[in-house]
Amino acid sequence: MKNVIIIDALNMFLRSYVISPHMDRKGNPVGGTIGFLKSLQKVARDFNADEIIVAWDGHEGSQRKRSMNKDYKGGRKPVRFNRRMIELSPDQEQANKGYQQVRLMEYLNQMPVIQLVADFTEADDIIAHVINHDKYKNWHKTIISSDKDFFQLCREDVSIYRPIQKKVMTKDSIINEFKIHPKNFALARAMAGDASDNLPGIRGAGLKTIAKRFPYLVREDEYEVSDIIRDCAMQAKKLKIHENIQTGETLIKENYKIMQLYFPNIRPLNRQLITKAVNDFEPFFDKIKFTQMLFDDDAGHLNFDALQYILRNIKR
Repeated sequence: MKNVIIIDALNMFLRSYVISPHMDRKGNPVGGTIGFLKSLQKVARDFNADEIIVAWDGHEGSQRKRSMNKDYKGGRKPVRFNRRMIELSPDQEQANKGYQQVRLMEYLNQMPVIQLVADFTEADDIIAHVINHDKYKNWHKTIISSDKDFFQLCREDVSIYRPIQKKVMTKDSIINEFKIHPKNFALARAMAGDASDNLPGIRGAGLKTIAKRFPYLVREDEYEVSDIIRDCAMQAKKLKIHENIQTGETLIKENYKIMQLYFPNIRPLNRQLITKAVNDFEPFFDKIKFTQMLFDDDAGHLNFDALQYILRNIKR
């Protein structure tokens, strides 16, 4: 079976941006860019990639979900890079982060890699859409991200690799660890909430409690918010958790609309553009340009032989 790795670009980039102290020949921080390439080399090698997809958040990517909840992703602190290596003002740092992302895209443009980005669309939704593309019907799909939002997408042919935790999550491992089936994971998280996206949950409704009080969520059957509310109403001996869930029905429904990836939140035109990009992909690798860019970024001494070997194979 062929393997395609699908990378949550910003998730991987920001991890390197924060910790990598690499500077280019002009003294500009480029750790996010070079660190991403190092991570790309590792996952492409470890998962024997036959094809690589990199998905980015588009312009105003969170707009549609923020229209459902104005506080969505609100209150996030700016991501700061390693302050020990150089002092930049907040404006300079923001400009540098943008520069590094553009630089990374330029690198990826020299490689046999499919880059996907669409206005008003988050990378999460792009990834959820791509795993169901006809082209990859008989491929294994590995999503590279530390974001738990992707747990709901796990199935026999889809797994998640979490780079920070260095852990592969599969359908079975999620069921074993959380006692919740991936098909019901978004429903469980809609009750629990997600602090990283500023989505409050039901008081007392952590994932462990949800799995204990609603044990049927471990089944492959797909349940809805209405099923949970009905279950709570029918309890002969109601606990506080049941009352809280009934009271918070509207909140759960709003959270679910934002969190679920079973039906990706993508405009029809963007779906067409993404599908066309995947279908029309022609592997291309400009090794000379890639090597020159590494030299310009003072990374020519780094070993990217494994990555180049994989890229040459994809090109063939």
